[in-house]
Amino acid sequence: MQNILFDLDGTLIDHFSAIHRGVAYAQQKLGLPESDYATVRATVGGSVPITLGKLCGEEHVEAAIPYFRDHFAEIMYDDVEIIPGSDWLLKALKTNGHKLGVFTNKYETHAAAILEHLGLAQYLDVIVGTGHGHGHRKPDPRFTMEALERMACASDEAAMVGDSPYDFAAAQAGCLPCYLLATGSHTAEQLADATGSSTIFNDLRELGERVFSIT
Repeated sequence: MQNILFDLDGTLIDHFSAIHRGVAYAQQKLGLPESDYATVRATVGGSVPITLGKLCGEEHVEAAIPYFRDHFAEIMYDDVEIIPGSDWLLKALKTNGHKLGVFTNKYETHAAAILEHLGLAQYLDVIVGTGHGHGHRKPDPRFTMEALERMACASDEAAMVGDSPYDFAAAQAGCLPCYLLATGSHTAEQLADATGSSTIFNDLRELGERVFSIT
């Protein structure tokens, strides 16, 4: 496949610390018990409203979102790191002629700023995120179709790389093959149990070597 869509959080970058702090801030403002880091990390992937619904309660989501968004915008460059192998894999794939995109439930403006900050934007042709007013999020099939349209490719010309069942479902919604990584919110065993997938990799280097024959 020449076109590859990557999830962002847990796949290319480790942004879990800032996300945890954003959630804790919203919980503090609402007088709710604070979730620990491990609990927050395990919920990431399905979009901010889903994460906040699990951690704050569905009845508090609408009130929590503005607190989270505002605080996250202030701290989004804090403690963010490239997941090992991200720059190596993206550079190699780009050099080999692949068209690369990021497909994320993170706000597109935030995703673009973070990728630029980390030096990864130079390898990407497209960054597809939320915040356009339509409300589509992975695994909504309409969001997957939007990503394919912006990549200017058909589903049989693309593949998805992610770290959560939401990524797997988003790929299935667009009839894309999906390669899952145990680098983010789920272990390899959890991914296998949740998706039934056999294409699960421990890290990006293993993915690059086994799937794309990069050495």
